[in-house]
Amino acid sequence: MGSQVEPTVDWHATGPRLPVSRYGSNLRPWLSVRLALRIAITAALGAALLAAPAAAAPERTVAVRGEATERVPNDAAKLGFSVSVVRGKRSVALRAVASGLRSVIAAVQKSPGVGEGDISTGEISVRRINRPKRDVYRASEGIGVVLHQPDLAGDLVSAAIAAGATGTRGPRFFVGDPSAAYNSALAAALTQAKERATALAGAAGASLGPVISIVEDGEVTPEFSEGTAKAAPGCGSTPVVVQRSTKRCTAAPPVKPGRSTVTATVHAVFALL
Repeated sequence: MGSQVEPTVDWHATGPRLPVSRYGSNLRPWLSVRLALRIAITAALGAALLAAPAAAAPERTVAVRGEATERVPNDAAKLGFSVSVVRGKRSVALRAVASGLRSVIAAVQKSPGVGEGDISTGEISVRRINRPKRDVYRASEGIGVVLHQPDLAGDLVSAAIAAGATGTRGPRFFVGDPSAAYNSALAAALTQAKERATALAGAAGASLGPVISIVEDGEVTPEFSEGTAKAAPGCGSTPVVVQRSTKRCTAAPPVKPGRSTVTATVHAVFALL
């Protein structure tokens, strides 16, 4: 009986290499996957070792604050006008206040600086007033007006009162579109923040890198508080019963639109190199 020869195992760098004649060709894909996995693990470990010193180094940054202010002329005004009447019946009072307010609206619409959509009506009020002999009813209604020529606010007040308004509110001056001034102030505030960051970086023995984050904040503040403009003599009416003046208004009340302050603030973080 002949002697049997045991298959030999050839050890390779990737592990034992078994004879293909006994185990078949199905073993080769498994050896290839194992080799690829070993290479991937080795590469990942090497990358982690190289990145460890960089991750351990703290990030150097400088945080600063910048602020800038723009003074902008007020180019708009808000005003309010109302009509209030007293009558013996509720329905009569309502009709009287409606008629008076229509006249006021017509006069306001003709005024320069008042366009489509610049007039809005307000709350309608009717309430009973107890009197010794007979109760009466007070009816009131008002409008709000946006005027785009604020220098003419006094003329508008006089025209509204001459048309039958029994009450006025405003003018309150403001900037119609503060976005341009605010964007300009934002740019100036960021420039100031960068200058401060550059100075701090130099004092710390570093150079200023790119900006990492910016947080902005701001506000628009009128420099003049709201006031009430009164009509010139000859343009007035009593607060209870509408009495249109038969005299021509001789002069409009003086107004000064003034300016508003637009303030922008930025909080910026820069990298230090």
